[in-house]
Amino acid sequence: MAHFAQIDENNIVTQVLVVSDQDAVRGQDFLANDLGLGGTWIQTSYNTVGGVHTNGGTPLRKNYAGIGYTYDSVRDAFIPPKPFNSWLLNEDSCLWEAPVAMPTDGKLYSWNEDNQSWDEIVIND
Repeated sequence: MAHFAQIDENNIVTQVLVVSDQDAVRGQDFLANDLGLGGTWIQTSYNTVGGVHTNGGTPLRKNYAGIGYTYDSVRDAFIPPKPFNSWLLNEDSCLWEAPVAMPTDGKLYSWNEDNQSWDEIVIND
């Protein structure tokens, strides 16, 4: 199966469709002509995250597109919405990263934008 993302005039993904591999060969022509879908369609890979193909294949456009993602034609990448104002875009992965690394001690954390820190999530039994 192949996946295509439709982008609007601001390069924001508005929908993602799954088509057969046979139909994907025709790409945008198939979507526009055979299915009657207008707009701009760009192929995306379900198995691509952070510029890496999860099954060892060739990555496509840095990240699998989702509704609300932005397509950056210069980077040829789908970039997710920025989760917090302080986070920075990793140019290699096209993913957002906190300005402070999350602890790797096996505990659960959530980002505290006001304090620019990771707060431990405590779950009481």
